[in-house]
Amino acid sequence: MRILIAAVGRLRDAPEAALTVDYIQRAAASGRQIGFKAVELVEVESKPPSDMRTEGASLFRATPDDSRKILLDERGAEWTSRQLAEKLARWRDDGQACTTFWIGGADGTSQSIKDNADEKLAFGRQTWPHKLVRVMLAEQVYRALTILCGTPYHRD
Repeated sequence: MRILIAAVGRLRDAPEAALTVDYIQRAAASGRQIGFKAVELVEVESKPPSDMRTEGASLFRATPDDSRKILLDERGAEWTSRQLAEKLARWRDDGQACTTFWIGGADGTSQSIKDNADEKLAFGRQTWPHKLVRVMLAEQVYRALTILCGTPYHRD
């Protein structure tokens, strides 16, 4: 299974970009050992003025047709790291080709994105900066894959 993080906006040279890339590379290396073909980040353009419908269409274009779609949303379910690991393993074992995590723009996501998400995931009820959400999600994907590998990175 492929894991894709599709995010509105480009980080360019922001410090968060380096952290995100680092965790994605770590996740990809760990995941290959246990049947995850790739872990990737796709950044879709956000041009002022912000337009949620245009950004939503860009997220849809970045998402493979056969993908399970998870929207990062402050009103979503709060999964533990182990629950994320279990879900990724179950989707992989069920033959899911790809899981795409959607991160919307600064103004949120279009209703179409919300309606088409298979699940919604929250990192708590706070509102987080989109730059940090990428880092946090990339780290949690890495953590989930290390849990599945049985490595000591995660401690309960």
